[in-house]
Amino acid sequence: MIKFAVLGHKGRMGQALARAIEEAGQEFCVGVDQGGDPAPVIGQCDVAVDFSAPAALVDNLKAVTSAGVPILIGTTGLEAEHFDAIERAAEAVPVLQTGNTSLGVTLLSALVQEAAAKLGPDWDIEIVEMHHRGKVDAPSGTAKLLGEAAAAGRGVDLASHREGGRDGNSGARSEGAIGFASLRGGTVAGDHSVILAGPEERLTLSHSAENRMIFARGAVKGAAWLVGKDPGRYTMSDVLGL
Repeated sequence: MIKFAVLGHKGRMGQALARAIEEAGQEFCVGVDQGGDPAPVIGQCDVAVDFSAPAALVDNLKAVTSAGVPILIGTTGLEAEHFDAIERAAEAVPVLQTGNTSLGVTLLSALVQEAAAKLGPDWDIEIVEMHHRGKVDAPSGTAKLLGEAAAAGRGVDLASHREGGRDGNSGARSEGAIGFASLRGGTVAGDHSVILAGPEERLTLSHSAENRMIFARGAVKGAAWLVGKDPGRYTMSDVLGL
């Protein structure tokens, strides 16, 4: 039985993780939220799962490296400083950071990369995502994940090909751009579509999340897989062997 530390356990994802851990027959070891040094309690556990907030990530990474505990990071809205901290932590412990822990999205990402690689540059790529009205970051971490997959398929850098926020007279679409559009409303757990638009035909690859439990179950599977691994960076694709 694997002992799980849940960082940000009072949030909606934290509560879902607690249910998913029990559902998987594993042990909820400890829940950690703001305040105090989490390293001593994390040290009692086998793996940590972080769905807290970007502001807490650097301290959480210090805690897991101090305790020598692997960590799966599902927190989105990360900036360059967070990725630098993740790289440093991965020198000491196994780290799996992802914009989406859904097993279905993990497979979708692989399909997007393959499609982008097989179809020519005259196929335009647009990524459309919709989430509940309370989501604060855009594009979603999943949309960025899919954009990275598309860019990898084309052998380009996403940062230099990303296009979004079109409004007014924005000009024609840039050749080779990977476009993003974000929709917000209602209680949508997460819908993502990657549209590949070619001459007189379109291919749409989509995933719909009906409940955030799919993310919790995927996170539990991914975190359990991390236990016993060597220090380093891992992905959900590694978990599925893609």
